[in-house]
Amino acid sequence: MGAQIHSYLMSEDARGQANFYVESLGGEVQFLTTFGETPGTPEAMKEKVMHLALTVAGTNTLMMSDSFEPVSYNRSISISLSYDDVSEASTAYAKLSEGGESKYPFALQPWGAYYGEVIDKFGVTWMITKQ
Repeated sequence: MGAQIHSYLMSEDARGQANFYVESLGGEVQFLTTFGETPGTPEAMKEKVMHLALTVAGTNTLMMSDSFEPVSYNRSISISLSYDDVSEASTAYAKLSEGGESKYPFALQPWGAYYGEVIDKFGVTWMITKQ
């Protein structure tokens, strides 16, 4: 039996966050379901995202939903992207940094890989590597 792991982010603005990742990493929203598609949903919740799936940086799947509680990310979980091309990795790092916080600048490391770490403007930590 096999399984796949997918990152599933709870968000205060799933649409906006998904669009930021598509613009920063390339990709597209595969599908989006709102709570309004469920019978009996209160009017105030109808436009909220119940489930959203997008592909980013190639064929990687990232899933998201709007949260009805305040969202707080922490550094104990990070999303790691490994690139074959240093230019693509550097561009991804720069775009994810816009409005966010650079924790470790993207640069050649003593172990021989390029690496950088950024917390994006939504609070998600990304580890960008080019081996």
